[in-house]
Amino acid sequence: MIFWIASYPKSGNTWIRALISSYYYTEDGIFNESKIHNIDQFPQKKYFKDFKYDQTIVNDTARLWLKAQKKINLDKRLRFFKTHNVFGNLNGNPFTDNSNSIGAIYVVRDPRNVITSLKNHYELNDDQAYSWIINENNYIYDTHNFEEDGYSDFQFISSWSTNYKSWKVQKKIPIKIIKYEDLLNETYLIFKDLINFINMLVNNSEQINRDKLKKVIDSTLFDKLRKEEQDKGFTESVVSRDGRRKIPFFNLGPKNDWNKILNIKMAKKIEEVFADSMKDLSYR
Repeated sequence: MIFWIASYPKSGNTWIRALISSYYYTEDGIFNESKIHNIDQFPQKKYFKDFKYDQTIVNDTARLWLKAQKKINLDKRLRFFKTHNVFGNLNGNPFTDNSNSIGAIYVVRDPRNVITSLKNHYELNDDQAYSWIINENNYIYDTHNFEEDGYSDFQFISSWSTNYKSWKVQKKIPIKIIKYEDLLNETYLIFKDLINFINMLVNNSEQINRDKLKKVIDSTLFDKLRKEEQDKGFTESVVSRDGRRKIPFFNLGPKNDWNKILNIKMAKKIEEVFADSMKDLSYR
């Protein structure tokens, strides 16, 4: 069965995967980038290779979402998957269901900080980033491998608010919603709660290894991840538009404070368009 690590882009998904992969896929709890690949992305090309679809049609893989997941689940193993996809139907095609998924963690982040990360990651100005984050029809795919993969890893992400609400309101699978800010401020308690949630859903009766938990947290501190990226690179960093450099994946982290770096007018626009969800999450 599939266990989802879901989020809107640039909301803390990678940190969650670093924590979970270090706890479940290492002996000592020390982060190793190779282990994070145990938590793969869905959708992506390799999960559709046994099905016929048109790589030139943006959303053609959507009709294969459930078929691909059923194939993944044939060996009846637990698998964690990262996704930025909304939870819902696209052209009548459901993203997932309770016969393929056992549960989910959804990490949400203040959109005023998300937009500053989007600006860095996608090289956008304020207006472009704002249009990006409010776009109800927004989707992402790997532009750098487009000639080979087309839209094979198409993910329908919609807007920041719709993405969050789609996972919150669904009733098909159990879900734990956490705020990036809470994880940052109370890492041990929030992560311990996540492990308990996962273990409960997968019927893992093992007691939490507190020493390992602490090692996991220590080895995935933002400054350490950024230093490792500087020394060795990071597979999820993207190439700049001009192709001359890699854009740092671990850019500001906890220092990404919208109060200090976001235009006041832009902050107000975000607060207005996402007022309901921000109030729901106590971001206002």
